[in-house]
Amino acid sequence: MRGCLKQRGVSIPSSTMQRTVLAALMTAFLVTPSIVARPLPIKDPVPSPRVKREIAGAVNTRTGERLLLSTDLGSIQIHTRDTDRVEYHAVLTTDATKPDAQEILQQFNLTARPEAGRVILRGQVLSAKLTGRLWVTIDVTVPRKYNLDVTTRGGNIDSDDVDGGVSLATAGGNISVGSLGASAKLETGGGHITVRDVAGDLSAVTGGGHIVAGNISGAATLRTGGGHIRVASIGGVARLGTGGGNVSVEKVAKELFADTGGGQIEVGEAAGIVRARTSGGGIRVVRASGPATLESNSGSIYLTQVDSPVRAFTSAGGITAWLGSTAKIPGGCDLQSSDGDIVVYIPKELPITIDASIQLGGAHGFTVDPALPIKVSYEDQSNGKHVIRAAGELNGGGELLRLRTVAGNIRLVLSDTAKQVKIYKLQMEQLQRKLVELQDQKEETEKTDGPPADN
Repeated sequence: MRGCLKQRGVSIPSSTMQRTVLAALMTAFLVTPSIVARPLPIKDPVPSPRVKREIAGAVNTRTGERLLLSTDLGSIQIHTRDTDRVEYHAVLTTDATKPDAQEILQQFNLTARPEAGRVILRGQVLSAKLTGRLWVTIDVTVPRKYNLDVTTRGGNIDSDDVDGGVSLATAGGNISVGSLGASAKLETGGGHITVRDVAGDLSAVTGGGHIVAGNISGAATLRTGGGHIRVASIGGVARLGTGGGNVSVEKVAKELFADTGGGQIEVGEAAGIVRARTSGGGIRVVRASGPATLESNSGSIYLTQVDSPVRAFTSAGGITAWLGSTAKIPGGCDLQSSDGDIVVYIPKELPITIDASIQLGGAHGFTVDPALPIKVSYEDQSNGKHVIRAAGELNGGGELLRLRTVAGNIRLVLSDTAKQVKIYKLQMEQLQRKLVELQDQKEETEKTDGPPADN
């Protein structure tokens, strides 16, 4: 368009009007920033002054008895020491600027009474509806060898080491517990759960937070609606499930059942049966000494040392497996991938029979170590598929190693024992670091967020 200046898709006539428009634009660019580029200063909110009320008392008890504590609201801290009493101290705070602040403080009460073999503490909101915000913290001291049954409808629960059975529940706060001398049940509507060692069984359930645990001597049932699960070791049957987070456990002495809606599953050493399934992540098992069934919808599967039968399936990922030199796989191993490569490292002294195939062989193929006695054949099917098969017997044959992929490559390699051991140690160290990292993240989150507000 002759005689026009085109800028940002707008035609401006090259006349006196052009100079007028350009002058206006220059004025806008030069003047407007001086107006809008001055943000109003943001002031940190000044915390309102607080007024408080305290409730304290003590009840005689004996070692090995039980604390039954329930409260309508409040965070709870349990301390343990050598004592023959249950001591309690509650601090209630509210906004001092409210005209009815003192009345609000009187709307909550904490009472204590002894019963046969236990001490009962009850925290109760006296009014049907509080007229203002009320924050409550309850500190309780009990003997070291004691049993706990604690419930709060809104707040965190923290406890020292306890040599006894524990049941802790909160409607939405975090639960943090030291080492426990007996079985434990921990439940929160949405916070994190952390526990050190448990000399017994552990049941931990959260609506969406992380679960971090140390060494559990008994069985473990850990469930979260979407957080991660990290455990050092489990001596009994392990049932671990999350709606979308990762699952990581270093050692499992018996059966392991792990499930996640979209995260990864990592297992260090598994001595018993393993059943692991993820809808969206990968699966890694460092050492499987018992039969394993692994399933991933869209992730890879990695097995560092296979000493027992394995059934592994992935829809959209690869499979890598290192067979142990003394592997006992009655019934064989079956590894299948719909859209990924399969790589198997085989010890040269292992007697095994190999049956492998690639459904879409036109674009994929086999890579076989020359030392392996494998025969490769080709088959053109009536539907147009070009199938490649590989079969052979190593050391006279043995249990069946069945490999199937639709659209992937297959590699068969003689394993390097030194390299396998190095990878094994490295992956175990990685699992240990992840356990520590998640614990550090949880503690940092708690420091940042602070305790949940009551009322």
